[in-house]
Amino acid sequence: MPRYWLMKSEPSVISIDDVLAMPKQTVDWWGVRNYQARNFMRDQMAVGDGVFFYHSSCPEPGIAGLATVARQAYPDRTQFDVESHYFDPKATPENPRWMNVDVRIVRKTRLIGLDELRAHPELAGMRTLQKGNRLSITPVDPAEWKFIVDRLIGQA
Repeated sequence: MPRYWLMKSEPSVISIDDVLAMPKQTVDWWGVRNYQARNFMRDQMAVGDGVFFYHSSCPEPGIAGLATVARQAYPDRTQFDVESHYFDPKATPENPRWMNVDVRIVRKTRLIGLDELRAHPELAGMRTLQKGNRLSITPVDPAEWKFIVDRLIGQA
């Protein structure tokens, strides 16, 4: 049974439009430096899982599209690059500390902002809406996924 995720990306770094312009409309989800988010990718994500592609740290944050996990977790290349902001001197190819998955866009949607998500009692327990939640990757309950896809995104 597939799982569902909300994955945040800063559109100034990688936006949904950037990914749509990439070969196979797929991006490696690099740069995650939080152990819990890393563990979600490494231990729980599987090819075919659903993803809400979420724009964060921007004037209007929110869900910008639907995506899917396209490749199982593998070592994040940026941890080994001394020129990268995400370089980790403790990581080695033999013992990588950071992982990423590949994410493929299914389709861009209208932006579903935080205020709209918060307006629905059906989404009150959604992890990304909880006070103090700063994780860039959070699990989404199947009922939350269905509500957002059916009621907020629809087939339009």
